[in-house]
Amino acid sequence: MTMPLIRALARDRFLHLLLLIGIALCFFVPFAPKTWPGAIDWHTIITLSGLMLLTKGVELSGYFDVIGRRMVRRFHHQRRLAMFMVLAAALLSTFLTNDVALFIVVPLTITLKKLCEIPVNRLIIFEALAVNAGSLLTPIGNPQNILIWGRSGLSFPAFIWQMSPLALAMMVTLLVLCWFCFPKKALNYHSGAQTPDWQPRLVWSCLGFYIIFITALELKQELWGLAIVAFGFLLLARRVVLSVDWTLLLVFIAMFIDVHLLIQLPALHSVLSSASQLSPSGLWLTAIGLSQFISNVPATILLINYVPPDTLLAWAVNVGGFGLLPGSLANLIALRMANDRRIWWRFHLYSMPMLLWAALVGYGLLLFR
Repeated sequence: MTMPLIRALARDRFLHLLLLIGIALCFFVPFAPKTWPGAIDWHTIITLSGLMLLTKGVELSGYFDVIGRRMVRRFHHQRRLAMFMVLAAALLSTFLTNDVALFIVVPLTITLKKLCEIPVNRLIIFEALAVNAGSLLTPIGNPQNILIWGRSGLSFPAFIWQMSPLALAMMVTLLVLCWFCFPKKALNYHSGAQTPDWQPRLVWSCLGFYIIFITALELKQELWGLAIVAFGFLLLARRVVLSVDWTLLLVFIAMFIDVHLLIQLPALHSVLSSASQLSPSGLWLTAIGLSQFISNVPATILLINYVPPDTLLAWAVNVGGFGLLPGSLANLIALRMANDRRIWWRFHLYSMPMLLWAALVGYGLLLFR
């Protein structure tokens, strides 16, 4: 396991960039490494670890091959398949959160590549955009909504009603874009494709581990849940543990530390202290812009101390999930799972226009509320 991990670390350009940013920030803020572990959201790290193990277990069981083959038979051309996957990603993200939705749909999408000719990278990009659009609808769709909902005092249905105009506009936009970006091209099996050989025992084990892990999360015993899942896979299928992209966790740890260093910059605090005096348009642009560089969850945590948890803030930080890669951690999860370097720059060909459109449409809708 050591050598593959070292090779993965050597190839991970995004991790290298985060490390360089962290080193540079250390010259402008107090150097206090003892505070760094406290800046890491260990609940997120542990949750991601468990989800990666469970997803990899299902993937190695071959069950995604079974589902993928059935889907290819059901949908006769690329456009219908793409529309279904995008809608499924958006729907799952509304009640399973955006990152969990990606851990379900992206491995299935990658499996489709083995069965038929379909632009997998483009489809994964649309799925990443879809979970950002779908998760903004409900209070539990993403972390920033959970935080704003808790501070707002709104009921569950009232929060959904507040977010529904923006969610509807973004989903309609995404489906129209999906219609034009995926042709009505017939899906055909790859030559030599054989009936998949899958392992029911591993699938049922993954289901059992999933129930245990979710229960542990609900009981605030996520570390014990992760330990049980990891130990179970070491006994039943050790290759699951060895096949997980553990460097993704290092990327998240580096991002948390970089954000911790960034928010200590005096210039940033002077900007935030004046946020309550900004006009609605100024606050709209500030929340979206801040999300682009430190992700929308940290941006929400910072801004909610200076501005009210109202519709403008909720919409702005969710719009900020589009655009640059760091805008939403879901973007990073989706692109990492694709395991293709070309997808990193292609993502921005779709996400940047989506950001501009979402910012314009969202602010226009706010004016008419």
